[in-house]
Amino acid sequence: MTSSDQVSRLLNLVPYLQRHGGEADLAETAAVFEVSSAQLVKDLDVLWYCGLPGGLPDDLIDVDSEGLDSGRIRISNAEFLSRPLRFTPDEALSLIVALQAIGELAPPQIGQAVDSAVAKLAGAQGAARPSAFAIAEQTGSTGIRQQLGRAIEDGLAVRLTYDGPTRARTTTPEVEPVRLVTRDGYAYLQAWSLERGDWRIYRLDRIVEVTPTDRPAVDRGEPEPFTTGWLEQRADAVPVTLELTRDAGWITEYYPVREARPTDRGLEIDLLVADPAWLRALLLRLGGAVLRVDPPELTAAAREAATEALGYYAALGAGR
Repeated sequence: MTSSDQVSRLLNLVPYLQRHGGEADLAETAAVFEVSSAQLVKDLDVLWYCGLPGGLPDDLIDVDSEGLDSGRIRISNAEFLSRPLRFTPDEALSLIVALQAIGELAPPQIGQAVDSAVAKLAGAQGAARPSAFAIAEQTGSTGIRQQLGRAIEDGLAVRLTYDGPTRARTTTPEVEPVRLVTRDGYAYLQAWSLERGDWRIYRLDRIVEVTPTDRPAVDRGEPEPFTTGWLEQRADAVPVTLELTRDAGWITEYYPVREARPTDRGLEIDLLVADPAWLRALLLRLGGAVLRVDPPELTAAAREAATEALGYYAALGAGR
């Protein structure tokens, strides 16, 4: 608990007590401000020294110490502080943007509450209208989100039609959806894959269709936290080192690289790979910028795919 926390709390505590006639229950008030009763008493002790300039008895806030002994808060001479602490413009803007991001994934009934809260925040703070802000997130279609939201709420499994670009094919996994989350501008579905028998994560903008089933989902416990280091928690994630030319330096800004080191020929990066098909697609995209891969056997799939592609080019006469 810092002094800035206490000041912020006191600026809201006094107006709160005034709205209750200057008197409130100590324990209930402590619960409202999410602190202990002992901490709230310490806050009230500070109020003895707060008030208008001059410092005379009639200038300072008066706290009834006898009331505190009986579990009641009573203050007086605090009419000058009648309004609670307001958000700063930056705080209000942060809340508006965060609420808009939540609204992208929220079901209709919650989405209406989000829109109402955004409008109130913008109006009370004198901020720009909510339409002035654009949330750059890939959240898929509204219909897909609503279907997944209903499946999660009803506890039913669904069949996805999923475009996986790393495998260059569409799959139809049957999953038990658990949670919709956002990370780094993209929306994801956390679900239990019945085929894999494990937790999987699917990008919403790659889900083409959701087909409901009548099979109830089973309680699988909680999935792995989808945090910044979620990949490191995957048991099947393999550490890979790539040595690249300087022209491939952009990779450190687009992918979760564990470490990047400069070399005489360019740079060397360490990353975790949970999907061999993803690494194959990355190596094909980088092409001649890849100088070395460790472990080297991971290049086999990319070499085969490149050889196959060159064969098609030759068959079409493109290489002449």
